[in-house]
Amino acid sequence: MITDPIADYLTRIRNAIKARHTIVQIPASNTKKEITKVLHEKGYIRHYKFDDQGSVQGTIKIALKYSPDTKQSAIVKLQRVSMPGLRRYAGCTDLPEVINGLGIAIVSTSKGVMSDKAARRMNVGGEVLCYVY
Repeated sequence: MITDPIADYLTRIRNAIKARHTIVQIPASNTKKEITKVLHEKGYIRHYKFDDQGSVQGTIKIALKYSPDTKQSAIVKLQRVSMPGLRRYAGCTDLPEVINGLGIAIVSTSKGVMSDKAARRMNVGGEVLCYVY
C-alpha cells in the first residue's frame, strides 16, 4: 500500500526521465489526472491518455517530452512539497515563485488543481503539492 500516491506519481516520472523512456504508465486517481493536465497545459509533457479499462482505478499513460537537439527532458526537477505528515498551505498572496517564475508550483485549491500563476489570477490559495521546473 502506498502512503503518498502523489510522491509515487512524481517518482515514476523522475525514474522514467532518468531511464530515457518515452512513455510512462502510472495508476490513476483524480488528483493525478488533474496534475497531468496541468503538466500538459504548461508544456512539460508531450501528451497523455487516461485508460480506464483493465483495472478498477485505471491508468495514466504519459508521453514525456525531450528536446530533439540535446535529448534533454523538458522536466529538469520534480519536487514534492506538501506531504501527508506535513501539509504546506499558502494563501493567494503567499504562493511561491519557482525559480523566479521560470518553473511552476502545482496547487490544489477549492477550485481544482492548477498552477501557481492560475491560482494568483483566480485569487485563491491552497495546498502546494509540488514544484516543477
